[in-house]
Amino acid sequence: MTILGGSGTSALPDTAPAAPHFTVLRNLGPNWYATVMGTAITATGGAALPYGTAWLPIVCEGIWALSVLMLVTLLLARLGHWVHHRDRAVDHLLDPAVAPFYGCLPMALLAVGAAGMTVGQRLIGEQAAVDVDWVLWVLGTITGLITAAGVPYLMIVWHRVPAGNAAPAWLLPVVPPMVSAATGPVLAAYLPAGQPRDTLVYGCLALFGVSLMATLAILPLVMSRLLYKGSLPLAMTPTLFFVLGPLGQSVTATGKIADAAGVSLPASAARAVTYFSVLYGVPVIGFALLWLVLAAAMVIRAFRRGMPFTMTWWGFTFPLGTCVTGAAALTAHTHLFAAAWLTVGLYALLVIGWLAACAGTARGLAKGTLLPA
Repeated sequence: MTILGGSGTSALPDTAPAAPHFTVLRNLGPNWYATVMGTAITATGGAALPYGTAWLPIVCEGIWALSVLMLVTLLLARLGHWVHHRDRAVDHLLDPAVAPFYGCLPMALLAVGAAGMTVGQRLIGEQAAVDVDWVLWVLGTITGLITAAGVPYLMIVWHRVPAGNAAPAWLLPVVPPMVSAATGPVLAAYLPAGQPRDTLVYGCLALFGVSLMATLAILPLVMSRLLYKGSLPLAMTPTLFFVLGPLGQSVTATGKIADAAGVSLPASAARAVTYFSVLYGVPVIGFALLWLVLAAAMVIRAFRRGMPFTMTWWGFTFPLGTCVTGAAALTAHTHLFAAAWLTVGLYALLVIGWLAACAGTARGLAKGTLLPA
């Protein structure tokens, strides 16, 4: 049995036909967790805005509650997929075009937990928000490290991808440790001072390094593929926004680690981390804006050529949301009005992208065209 992926081919062992149960779940892939990621970070981004309104927190609370419902639903649905359609689940895992999307699961867990800490406390209380975030952060960090090592392992020993066919989706399995690095520091305040708190802060800095080094190895391959082979297929064009994920999330991570270091680490170390967050964050957010312009131009070109709606449109949400939180972190540390207005502008784009992805997904589900695809 051979599975054809967008990035190459893999010879897979024949598996028994799936039992005729829950057939609607047969093609439910791990990419569906992107809906949770994009929804949760829309709530987090709204709470991070330097300028707000009286109604915005209420809206963000509602969006977070929606992300919780989506996460629970998808976890149950994906469990049903593995139970009743194990053959298809194995095919997904061993398909080089689908396997990278397993990185969406840990990011969905981490995004919902972080949004709960940011906007959910008025709904469920501070202690419940902290407890939920601890559970989701630990689960997300463990599964994120597994995908960061496991998916590249599969790519090396099983997948056979032709040279020059690197895809932006290759970044997905290595980004979760960066999301852990960005969402973990807020929990430091709930640990005892000393070794426990310091370990979490330094651990988040290590997770930052894990993801950053992997991103620096993959990103040149993606750029090389675009330069030498031209634009992506129309339906895959929104995946160009995936590159924004590790960029914006790394800026967010350094800012959040600097905030936690200020109350956890010695004064000299805290100052060093704060300086690093600015010296690193400003150039990287600048490159992220350059990539945003390039990706947006390619998407506009694809629209004009008839780009259809696919689940890749959710690439307009979470990666852009990380740039919102990254710009907000820079605003807090630089106090620049330009950074504040950049945060607002990026959030406006995020809301547009989220609404477009939601509308397309709802329409596809109502027509029954998404899951059978």
